[in-house]
Amino acid sequence: MRLITEPYLTQVNRWPKTGRHVLAQYDDQSIVVYQAYRTIIGNFAATHGYFGGEFSFDRMSWIKPNFLWMMYRSGWRTKTGQEVVLAIWIKRSAFDEILKAAVHSSFVSELYLDRSAWQTALKHSQVRLQWDPDHDPLGTKLERRAIQLGLRGRVLAAYAKDWILNIEDISDFVQKQRQNIKSDCTQLITPRETVYSVFETETQEKLRLAAWTE
Repeated sequence: MRLITEPYLTQVNRWPKTGRHVLAQYDDQSIVVYQAYRTIIGNFAATHGYFGGEFSFDRMSWIKPNFLWMMYRSGWRTKTGQEVVLAIWIKRSAFDEILKAAVHSSFVSELYLDRSAWQTALKHSQVRLQWDPDHDPLGTKLERRAIQLGLRGRVLAAYAKDWILNIEDISDFVQKQRQNIKSDCTQLITPRETVYSVFETETQEKLRLAAWTE
């Protein structure tokens, strides 16, 4: 498996406890995002290195850079239609463009002139931004917020083929680690993640990111 992993308990003490943060595995060229699909779609993507076949370009597709947030949403791949969990390496420059284009899924008075202006921006946007409470491996809600990004239209088309560097089916890894979720999580291994650096000030402010220094 290409993902860099580390014991969960080693990482959790490094992560911020509160605020909005993009937790991810990344380097100078790429960032890993996660998605979960039914078998026919997930297997096609893992085999071909892009999304096609029965993948729908007519609906919004959500990506999550935070592994544990993906695990919470997919029930550690136990939910129907989310049996195949994919780790997807995309160009970091593309991810920054996704963040730049994102519009909040709910009205934020500090960012939009009024509710009508926000609704117009949301209607025409190709990227939807949502912050939700993050969760620990046992499913307990945390004060820290996790990001997910909904893609559609030309952004989804570019993501599905042009921006992908690698796709890996990590379903077996997920299944194994689900067995390691005990009350103390001492055996749990997760992908190594750190707070993602967003350098553009305008994007930082739009995302309403919390300050963080490791």
